[in-house]
Amino acid sequence: MTDLAPQELRVIAAVADARGFSAAARDLGMTQSAVSHSVRTSERRIGAVLFERGRRGATPTPAGDVVAAHARRILRLLDVMGTEARGIAAGPGGTDTVSGPLRIAAFRSAALHLLPPALERLTARHPGVEPVVRMVREVGRGTAGEVLDGRADLAVATIGTTSPVEPGLVGGVLLEEEYSLVHPAGHSAPRTLPLVDWDENCTSYTRDWWAAQSWIPEATVQAEDDGAVLSMVSRGLGMAIMPGLSLYGAPDGIRITALGPDRPTRSIGYLTTPEQARSLAVRALIRELRAERGVAAVSDSRKSD
Repeated sequence: MTDLAPQELRVIAAVADARGFSAAARDLGMTQSAVSHSVRTSERRIGAVLFERGRRGATPTPAGDVVAAHARRILRLLDVMGTEARGIAAGPGGTDTVSGPLRIAAFRSAALHLLPPALERLTARHPGVEPVVRMVREVGRGTAGEVLDGRADLAVATIGTTSPVEPGLVGGVLLEEEYSLVHPAGHSAPRTLPLVDWDENCTSYTRDWWAAQSWIPEATVQAEDDGAVLSMVSRGLGMAIMPGLSLYGAPDGIRITALGPDRPTRSIGYLTTPEQARSLAVRALIRELRAERGVAAVSDSRKSD
């Protein structure tokens, strides 16, 4: 196999993202025939078909998905290499070596409450850093999948001993979230209310705890995200069981009740690739995220034991 050139990697990634040769050609400023020729050459060198061609465009094969993910990650490392090398070459007083775009994938509550103070400190210390945050639902592959696919440099994800780090990634736990019962303030029997729920990854410990609670009914309302759940509960439409980060800045009209000593918890952490873990920008962000460990603690007059 002959090594692929960066431009060939860009073509593969562009076709995978655009799901078509013509659209990729427009994005790259190339002709459609040049894109097709580049993909055919790459497939021949790799020894695998990367895209299924059809009337509706080009769909990555399983091999194509893997190759496109590697292509994005390699191209990103080339960008980081150049940025850091130029900064170091500028010497003391020159360009900040921690600079350039920093792509972050985070689920909703982390993007709203955990990231902003960390990014505020990061950009104050390193003005050249340009955070790009994408909110990704923490379902299935979730934010970790964004890093594995080369679309993010770092993910804020649910991890821990019962949600192991995906192969190919490294990471660490930032905080442990306690789950609490959330219900309309003033309700005399909140556990009798209908359950409002939403889909989001949790640990096996949480799932086991949930299954052992006979008082928890099947969800009557399935909301899109935790913000919608809080809104519905605040209007008296039901109760919910939610992790601490989702309750940060909860709206008026709700009460937060502890679930006892055996309450479930969820580990929140960061994930990145071994290569990106050595980059200056990612290391700087991890330092700031570790300083935010206590943000999930809910200290509110509406919280009761």
